[in-house]
Amino acid sequence: MDAQRLERIYRAEAPRITAALAARTGDVGLAADAVQDAFVEAIEHWRDGPPPNPGGWLATTARRKAIDRLRRARAGQEKLALLAVTETGLGADTSDAEEADDELLGMIFACCHPALPRESQIALTLRAACGLTTAEIAAAFLAAEPAMTQRLLRARKALRAAHADLRVPDPDALADRLAEVLAVVYLVFNEGYLASAGRQPARRDLAAQAVALARLLHRLMPREPEVGGLLALMLLHESRSATRFDGWGRLVRLADQDRSRWDTALIAEATGLLDRALVLRRPGPYQVQAAIAALHAQAPDYERTDWAQIRLLYDRLQALAPSPVVLLNRAVATRYVVGPEAALAEITPLAAELDGYRLFHALRAGLLDGLGRDEEARQSSERALALAGNPAERELLARRLSF
Repeated sequence: MDAQRLERIYRAEAPRITAALAARTGDVGLAADAVQDAFVEAIEHWRDGPPPNPGGWLATTARRKAIDRLRRARAGQEKLALLAVTETGLGADTSDAEEADDELLGMIFACCHPALPRESQIALTLRAACGLTTAEIAAAFLAAEPAMTQRLLRARKALRAAHADLRVPDPDALADRLAEVLAVVYLVFNEGYLASAGRQPARRDLAAQAVALARLLHRLMPREPEVGGLLALMLLHESRSATRFDGWGRLVRLADQDRSRWDTALIAEATGLLDRALVLRRPGPYQVQAAIAALHAQAPDYERTDWAQIRLLYDRLQALAPSPVVLLNRAVATRYVVGPEAALAEITPLAAELDGYRLFHALRAGLLDGLGRDEEARQSSERALALAGNPAERELLARRLSF
């Protein structure tokens, strides 16, 4: 069977089947492993093509694989009983689209349970909700596969110890838990958009997985404005992906990107999502960030960006989610609205909090350069370069130092 066709089936079916199996056993890790086992078996059995109902075949096989794992472990009698309720339990239940959606959403919330450290939330979400193998997750985060295996095992044990509920949280707890889920998805996207370390400046596969997760969440929760806001924000960033690096793999600043190559279809989709989210009149940080990104997307060039409006939006973002990084970004707008001296005055009080943040020193270098304070600008650029881990960022900062 064609490998690409099998992978498409895997990406389409794995999250739903994993969620259904996890809902019955209460064990996300067991479900993810069983589904992975089922697809390994599919490689052997589907040499001449998939069966008429590949989803049903995989669901039945995954259920059998889960039972085999529980029997081999000589434990989990209660989970075995749950799986034995009907011989075709998963296959029958997955025909109910609404129940399948609830199971999938519940599994995503479980993967992002507050009892888990953030790194484990990300790894477990990629494993269970996106269907990535342990090897793929380890490679994405530049970790050894055995170490990632142990991280996933610890995450599963923590979920069991916390008696994590594989259901969508009650309305009174939904806001806090949803914020955790969205934060995990956005962290995955950011790591794919601009890698924090390693030889590759960007990891397009991770960014694509995050967008797929956000699309899934939006389909499952269309009335949650922050879900729509996050999806809009990521699509606006994605619309510029073709212009972020030049032919040599060097990072291209937003001011220097060829806007004629931006993806106008993604921009239109994102602005439509943002409009629908804003109509719900429940503003949140992702909606505000998406509005800022939309102003950049709609500007004819960098200089004619509506910097005054962006500055006001950063004020709004600071009120919703206070952070020195928000104030740092606001200072970029201040530079164009008021001037570099005013912007420098805004970021100077942030020095203690952001001394270890490369972008603080990079912005400071640019502002000092604009004021003709060349030696101080050089020192700030050197500090930013020392803190940068991404190779493309390091190259850009080194280029600035060479001028």
